[in-house]
Amino acid sequence: MPDRLDLLVIGECVADIVREPGRADRVHPGGSPANVAYGLARLGHGATLLTQLGADGNGRLIRDHLTAAGVDVRTDGSTAPTPSAVVTLDGAGRAAYAFEITWSLGAVSLERTPAHVHTGSIAAVTEPGASAVLAAVQSLRAAATVSYDPNVRPELMGDHEAAVRRAELCVALSDVVKASDEDLEWLYPGEDPVKAAERWLATGPAVVLVTRGADGACAVLPGGPLTVEALPAEVVDTVGAGDAFMSGTLHALAAHGLLGPAGRERLREPDRDTVTDVLRRAAASAAVTVARAGANPPDEAELDAALART
Repeated sequence: MPDRLDLLVIGECVADIVREPGRADRVHPGGSPANVAYGLARLGHGATLLTQLGADGNGRLIRDHLTAAGVDVRTDGSTAPTPSAVVTLDGAGRAAYAFEITWSLGAVSLERTPAHVHTGSIAAVTEPGASAVLAAVQSLRAAATVSYDPNVRPELMGDHEAAVRRAELCVALSDVVKASDEDLEWLYPGEDPVKAAERWLATGPAVVLVTRGADGACAVLPGGPLTVEALPAEVVDTVGAGDAFMSGTLHALAAHGLLGPAGRERLREPDRDTVTDVLRRAAASAAVTVARAGANPPDEAELDAALART
């Protein structure tokens, strides 16, 4: 079965302006969907990113970063400035964000239908572009598997009830969903994250993954949850860790023949050993990323080396 697929990622690019005590500001290419596309390309996949980029220094920085990894960057011709986020790191490398973002994605034609579509984050909730994202996913899902990561940013989610409804709509359209325990806590305050993921599973996805940072990750499946521990890592910062987990997940699912129209039915009845392997590879991808600055996910050799050390 093929392990290299054409994957489409739809969503925002963001210039992450990293700020921490005693150091000059650093600018890193970022944005959750852009990070996922970059991670997929680093792992050898044909990754296309449908996004917006301004004709400014940050836009050029991000485009060069993505294309250097092999990402095919498609934009809608918008002249809006490239979105930015000030990322403030505390002494433990944990990140807090302040955003300056607009998102108004227009139509872009594609020459071929991808085998898999990924979206989420700001692009799936910020109008007017969020409606275009939803329409694109709805039009492509008959011929492609779909993944979604809400990647909640409370400052940008708007009305809470509306944000929950939009997240649940995206979940129902997806085959694979990944959310952090913090995402689920914001969406459903006071509810156990695994219980919330189980409710999501009942609405359509084949699997819902819940990440817990240093406490590992959980796959919620029809036969019950399955957990793995986080890999040990010297944490430099956590920027892009969840996105590296997502690209690692998709890479592993592709390797097992579980993405694309041919893989959709097999994804609905996964072997638990296979899911464990997927979680381990995703956790290894995140561990490599937190051990270096910025959203810098591994290539395949680095991922294999990280797994070999476990």
